[in-house]
Amino acid sequence: MEENHTTITDFILLDFPELHQLEFLMGLLLLASYLIILAGNILIIFIIIHDHHLHTPMYYFLWNLSCLEILITTCVVPKVVTSLLLGFKTISYPACLSQCYFFFFLGSSDFVLLAVMSYDRYVAICNPLRYASIMSTQLCLFLTVTSCAAGFLATLLPTILVARLPFCQSNHIDHFFCDSLALMKLACSDTSLAELISFFSSSATLLSSLIFTVVTFAYIIATILKLPSASGRRKAFSTCSSHLMIVSLGYGSCIFTYVRPSGSNPSINKIVSLINTVLTPVLSPFIFSLRNHQVKQAMKAAFIRCAILLKNGDMKGHGFSEKK
Repeated sequence: MEENHTTITDFILLDFPELHQLEFLMGLLLLASYLIILAGNILIIFIIIHDHHLHTPMYYFLWNLSCLEILITTCVVPKVVTSLLLGFKTISYPACLSQCYFFFFLGSSDFVLLAVMSYDRYVAICNPLRYASIMSTQLCLFLTVTSCAAGFLATLLPTILVARLPFCQSNHIDHFFCDSLALMKLACSDTSLAELISFFSSSATLLSSLIFTVVTFAYIIATILKLPSASGRRKAFSTCSSHLMIVSLGYGSCIFTYVRPSGSNPSINKIVSLINTVLTPVLSPFIFSLRNHQVKQAMKAAFIRCAILLKNGDMKGHGFSEKK
């Protein structure tokens, strides 16, 4: 039986050939977006770690979500920025497969974590008296590990099948990163099995977590509507609305791209991928945390402490320290 041999050692990312004249501007916009993603999520991580009032399951999961957002965008955006700004469009075969695997591994983990967070809100709203006993430290850690394990397993087999494909014709990837669907179009052998496994893996991960989230929020909304206090209903809906906005953006873009048969328009896929890779992570810190009252209070307290420390340090540096 003849073995498959990969004769292509490098791929060339075409990025956005239809917008060639705007590549430099797009690179600057993506660089600015990436810096905003880093700043927003690092700030959230710092605030949650240093404020003991935020050491609760809800903010523990937000901390994990911020870490995932940073890792997901770092898998893709720096390479796109260097490609658009500096023209370095070449990516090695191992780096391409690694980018493909880690992007989908982290992305799948992100969606499972969103489902976990919906369960946390369900317990908090529907079983408030038992919240502390149900959402224990052990369960939170288990759910986080489960999210990562689910993403790892969901991505492993499709990536192995893509890696086994022979690429011996064109090495031009019609995308801004090593997307599995774009890679399979370059294979010079039958890709039906790889496409089928990738489709079912994406469907299982996205749709199962989405169905769980929808059912969970159905129970949450039903419970909220039964609350006697109008202010209590508004507060509960405000807490859940952030989650629903991120869920709508993330799931909508990914289901549109990956949970459907192949043969779709590459340009549309790239636009939708940009939403999932850049726009959602940019909005996520603001929607999820920076508009949250407790997080804003913690940020204000942290800035005040920093200002006091800087002021005291400046006074000591100028010889104004208090004499005993």
